[in-house]
Formats: sequence, structure tokens, C-alpha cells
Amino acid sequence: MTKKEQSKKRKRPKKNQKPTKSDGQSIPSGKGVSDNDAGSAKRRKLQEPSKASSFLEKMRARLSGGHFRKINEKLYTCTGKEALNYFQEDKSLFDLYHAGYRMQMSKWPEQPVNVIINWLKKQSPSLVVADFGCGDALIAQSVKNTVFSLDLVSNDPKVIACDMANAPLVSSSVDVAVFCLSLMGTNYPSYLAEAYRVLKPGQGLTCVFMNSGWLLIAEVKSRFDPNNGGADPEKFSKAISGLGFHSVKQDFSNKVFILFYFKKKDKQNSKGKEIEWPVLKSCVYKRR
Repeated sequence: MTKKEQSKKRKRPKKNQKPTKSDGQSIPSGKGVSDNDAGSAKRRKLQEPSKASSFLEKMRARLSGGHFRKINEKLYTCTGKEALNYFQEDKSLFDLYHAGYRMQMSKWPEQPVNVIINWLKKQSPSLVVADFGCGDALIAQSVKNTVFSLDLVSNDPKVIACDMANAPLVSSSVDVAVFCLSLMGTNYPSYLAEAYRVLKPGQGLTCVFMNSGWLLIAEVKSRFDPNNGGADPEKFSKAISGLGFHSVKQDFSNKVFILFYFKKKDKQNSKGKEIEWPVLKSCVYKRR
């Protein structure tokens, strides 16, 4: 057979086989879109619900963030007793607040509660700790010490619901009092006075390594920036010293928060000159 005759010979297509183009792509059958187009359409349909879900999640986050900011502002502008009543009327607000709080904390490079936990782990496990404004009670969950976890609402049997100005603890029964981002009420000095009441004496400034009488305070750094409406940290320390504490250390090393370390004196200062407490700036979280 000649080459010319061979070139005329064609292979018959198999039965039900779709004719193809020279590049191997399928030719549309005329009944609709090609297989590739149909696959793309199916993928688009599958993706549409996920986009809608993502949008809804973003909207929920914005609504939740709005509620968090509103509650946060409330806590900074009322007394502890008013805050207690506020949450007692609707305990779900407390959960909403702490959900927003956890979201905000997740953005911080380091969390002050972890610094305090590490400090406690270096101390004796026999120390009794009072965690004022405990939130999720992370300190109690992380150390071997006996910890009295105090907050406005209790969703955990180990957390004591109370106004921090009136803690249900015996006087001179605690070795370490902690305020981690919890000096929020307009009557915050009464919280610190209550911490003084429940703390054991610290046996003097020269005994800084003695375990009892410690007061640890962690607060947002901007609240102690006098150049931007914050309190003077020296005036704050002086006011606490007026209650009957020695200032042991101020730690400004973190970019976001500041840590104060105090020890209770053997004897309280004589009641004469009234303590001048600085106004602590509210911590306002920006809209994202």
C-alpha cells in the first residue's frame, strides 16, 4: 500500500466516543457546557457557602467586639459594687466580656499573667495566693499553691464571686495578693486596701526574700504614661506605700504592660495624712 493510500485510511472512532480536537480537548456536545466548565461551576457552588460562612463569622466577631468594648468601658467607669450588680443581672455579659478579653490578649506578644505564674513557680508552693479579678483562673490552674480565685461572676466552683472591695477572706491569711489587669473600678483604692487586710505582714523591706506579704500588680503600660493622660507611676507607688507597703520593684521592660512589686510592712502607717490616689486612665480597645 502506497503512502498516499495510507494517508487516506482513517481510524473509525469507537462507539460512544466523543470526537476531540487536534490538541486532545473535548469538543462540546451541544447539550451544555464542557466537562471542565461543569467542574468549575460545581467548585464555585461549593465555595459560595464557605464565603458566606466566613462573612457571617466576621460579622459575629464585629458584633462581639462591639459588646466587649461597651462592657469594658462600663467596668472602668463604675464601682466594683455596681459592676457586681451589672453582671448579676445578666451573667452572659461576663462570658461575652471574657471572650473579647481573650481575643485581645491573644494579640499580645507576652501576657502578664504568665510572668506572674513564672514568678510564683519560683516561690514556695506553700504560699497562699489571692487572685483578685482572676478571670479564667489561670493562676490557680498553673501553680501548686492554694489560690483563692476572686471575680465578679463564678462559672467555676473554685472561683469566688464577690466585690473585690469586700473579699470573703480572713484577715492576715494570704501570702501573695495579685491584681493582673484588674484595677478597673473607680474605687480601685478600696481593692488595694482589701489586699492589705488579707495579707500577712511581710517582715520588713530588708526581708524581701521572705515569702509573705507580697502584692503584685500588672497593668497596661498606657495607664501609667503621664505624657498621654496616664497616672504617674511614682505617685501610684507612693499612694500604695501610704497604705502600709514597701515598693520593692517596678518592671517597665515589657512594651505593653508594667509590673509593680510591693511588700506589706509590719505595721500600718498611722492614720494622719489622707492618701492622694491618682486617677487611672481607662484602657480603651480600638475598633479593628
